[in-house]
Amino acid sequence: MVATVNCPTCGKKVEWTEASKYRPFCSDRCKQIDLGAWAEEKYVIPSAEPPVDPEDDDAAKR
Repeated sequence: MVATVNCPTCGKKVEWTEASKYRPFCSDRCKQIDLGAWAEEKYVIPSAEPPVDPEDDDAAKR
């Protein structure tokens, strides 16, 4: 049985095989759309502010 995934861009079913050249995307177009979204910073990885050390003189200047 061949595993299938949904294209992250358009949702079309994609077989997860060597023949699926752009997996997990269904096409080069969807792959480029996703790359463009990353380049435009539409996707971000959330992060927490680092803790501030009260003894750090540079921290008070920030």
